[in-house]
Amino acid sequence: MYEILKAVAVLFGAGLLAAVLLAITSHFFGQKSEEKLANIRNCLPGANCGACGFAGCDSYAEALAKGEAAANLCIPGGGTAAAEIAKLIGGEAGEVDKRVAFVHCGGTVHATEKVAEFVGMNTCRGKNLTFGGDGVCKFGCLGCGDCADVCPVEAIEVKDGIARVKRDECIGCGRCVTECPKHIISLIPLDAKAAVACSNKQKGAAVRKLCKVGCIACRKCEKSCEYGAIKVIDDLAVIDYEKCVSCGKCIEVCPVGCIVEASAACKGCSCGGDN
Repeated sequence: MYEILKAVAVLFGAGLLAAVLLAITSHFFGQKSEEKLANIRNCLPGANCGACGFAGCDSYAEALAKGEAAANLCIPGGGTAAAEIAKLIGGEAGEVDKRVAFVHCGGTVHATEKVAEFVGMNTCRGKNLTFGGDGVCKFGCLGCGDCADVCPVEAIEVKDGIARVKRDECIGCGRCVTECPKHIISLIPLDAKAAVACSNKQKGAAVRKLCKVGCIACRKCEKSCEYGAIKVIDDLAVIDYEKCVSCGKCIEVCPVGCIVEASAACKGCSCGGDN
């Protein structure tokens, strides 16, 4: 009986000691883990935009703390945030691919017309469900501002019938890209010189009837580019930014002005000028 009680006491003591050690370890290491997570979270801007691929800044910070994410995924935070995070988690910061939103449409009220008067819920999604919208061009901006509504930094405004991006304020989160029912917004490199302000894939003759600044697929831009950075695909000029050297020749030769200077157009809009 004595031997049994002795064995039970030894087991109880060992279990108690293990529990105490676990509690102490959890206390100190838990504090360090929470402190690390808080420090990482403080490096992030708090936009909760999802551009990093996670649900928000908290989710991204947790993944970073666990070593499950790279330090350079926060586009709004840029290189500064990446460098600070890298110091906390170790390793290289890496380059941040800084991009801004661009609306591929120049169809302002001065360049195109309405085909009907829309009556109903004033949203792009609602308008798009009604015969593709009220404009004669079914590829253009619907102008209700769904993209502006989801922008976390108010970097988009609707002016002259189309959405316009304030490049200096855009954080490149991509929410507007996802929200646009016409899929005419994309993220382009911050240092991009040229951009195509049109999304119409109809033949040139048809486009001319619909919009003064629509792409007519004349291929002058394509022929002028010695780097093969711009091609006419499905009757629409498309720029390959990995090949583009920002020479600006495509802007100069475009006869309708649908290829614009992305960084200078209308103080941040993408219409290409005062059309």
